[in-house]
This record gives sequence, C-alpha cells and structure tokens, in this order.
Amino acid sequence: MSALDERKTKILKAIIQTYLETGEPVGSRTISKYTDLNLSSATIRNEMSDLEELGYIIQPHTSAGRIPSDKGYRFYVDELMEEKDREVSEMKNFVIERTEKMEHVLKQVVKMLAVNTNYATMITAPQYQHGKLKFIQLSAVDAEQMLAVIVLEGNIVKNKIIRLEQQIDTEEVLKLNLLLNTTLNGLAVNEINLAIITKLKEQAGIYSDIITRVLDAIAESVGEDENLEIYTSGATNIFKYPELSDSTRASELISAFEEKKLLAELVNDTLSDEENTGIQVYIGNETPIQTMKDCSVVTATYELGEGMKGTIGIIGPKRMDYENVMVNLKTLKTQLDGIFKSPPGKQ
Repeated sequence: MSALDERKTKILKAIIQTYLETGEPVGSRTISKYTDLNLSSATIRNEMSDLEELGYIIQPHTSAGRIPSDKGYRFYVDELMEEKDREVSEMKNFVIERTEKMEHVLKQVVKMLAVNTNYATMITAPQYQHGKLKFIQLSAVDAEQMLAVIVLEGNIVKNKIIRLEQQIDTEEVLKLNLLLNTTLNGLAVNEINLAIITKLKEQAGIYSDIITRVLDAIAESVGEDENLEIYTSGATNIFKYPELSDSTRASELISAFEEKKLLAELVNDTLSDEENTGIQVYIGNETPIQTMKDCSVVTATYELGEGMKGTIGIIGPKRMDYENVMVNLKTLKTQLDGIFKSPPGKQ
C-alpha cells in the first residue's frame, strides 16, 4: 500500500466519513467545507485525482463524486484501529488508576464505539452464571440496624441493611459471621436447602431471626444480578441513514433502545450458545428483534473469567461497513477483557 501524506490522509478520511453518513458519492465542494482542512476546492480536486490514481477512491459515474474503494476502506479501518487502540489503552489506564466502577467504564466503551462506527451501539454488564457466595460480613450500624456485606462470585459486592428486633453485642456478631461463612461459602442460592437453614437457625439460637433476614438478603442480592444491565449509545446515528430514518422505522428502533427489553432478547440469544465467544452477524430477519428487520446487527461476547460474560453489539443499516465493524469489535473485545483483569502481582 502506498504511503499517504497528511493532507491526502485527511481528505480520504473526510470522503469515507461523508460517504458512510450519506451513502452518496462525495464531491470536492463537500470536502472543502471541512473546517480543519482549510483547502480550496481546486486543491482538493487535485488531491482526489491523486487518490483515485493510487486506487483509494473511485468515480462511479462520469459527473459524480467519488466513493471509497476496498483499498480506501482498508486504509481507513487500519487508521481507525490505531486510533481506537490508543483510546482504549488510555481508558484502561484511567480505569486502573482512578476508578473501579464497571458501570462508568462500560458507558465510556459504548460511547466510544458509537463515535468510531457511526452506528447505534450497546454493551451489557457481565452476567454471573452461577451466583455463588464467596463471603458474608455482618457489622452493627446501631442498636436497630445491621449491615450485611455479601460478596458473590465475580467479586460482586452487595450491601443490605437488616433490621434488628433486639440488640446484639460485638461478640455475638462475630459468632454469626463465623457460622454463616463456615456453612454458606461456596454455595449457590439453590443449594441452600431446608436442612442447611434449619441447622443455621438452631446454632444461631435467639438470633435465628437474623439468619432469616440474612438469607433473604442473599436471595435478593443474587436475584438482582438476573436483571440484565444494558448501556446504549449512538441511537441518533440511525437518522444518518435514509433507509432507516423514516418516522416509523426510526421510532421503533429508538424505542427498542430506550426500553431495552427487546435488546435483552438479542443478548440472551447471543449468550445462550455457551460455545460462542466470537462474533455473530444478524442480517435483516435473522435478528430476534422484529423492529430491527431492516438492519444488520453484529455482536461479540466478551469474558471476564469466573463465569462472567457480556455482549457488545452494533446496529446499523444492511450496507454497514462490516469489515470495519468486525475489526472494531475484535479489538475492543480483546481490550475489554484486559480492562477488568488485575495486572500481574495485583489483586
């Protein structure tokens, strides 16, 4: 591939970005409106002629503007991937150094993906397939309340306030902590049977009501993880594509993004295949979401270990740049895996 100077690179990117937005051949006058180029139409025409001779753009009709060639798309995608790798690397450093909140990271990831692709995007928080208990910590808040810190598989921490019917001293709290952790650690909720509950209550004695409330809090905590959290971005990108922008189609697609219930169907379809950790492409009626029958949907599954999986998705027109999207997803999937994994020697 011939090397391009900075000016030709900017013009080629402008042509491709404009064509992806409009689906129409791009002329020099349109490109001259890009404020950061500051070039005359004549200069741009000369540069476009050079780009055509080099094989990066083609002219579909004699009097028409230019559209990207496969070679042009490849150059654009490679450039985009380099930029995206830098952005993800910066994001990764930001996450490790300044925050441990997964929600914040996922929102940034999905926003960045929407900007890079010009399509509607979504990402789910990872789902925890087993929901086993790792640790329980009880501590008194005051005479009437106790805090239960419940740590689930995947190092998910849930805090629950438990009302007390009677006061309890520090020594008794320690005994309950020992009893609960000895009996319940490593168990899934459905493994906590009547025999285990009866034994716990007997050993807790006069504090058996606390055991009941703790078990309720555990069940509630695990149940919360069944509510799939989906973050979306770039829904308004739909209006950039004429085939999706009529009022009915656009309204249905926007509603699907706002309500997110339909997106959950797509996610469940993707995650239902336990062997699927790659990229899936749904074209038109192949998608489980009826309102997306005029779209293409590309999804990828990311894994964070300990049975945790999530889904990244991109929704756009059937004429989407599949190559760009798939390279984008593959790179992001790999980078995302690393964001939440501890660096060597750190926990």
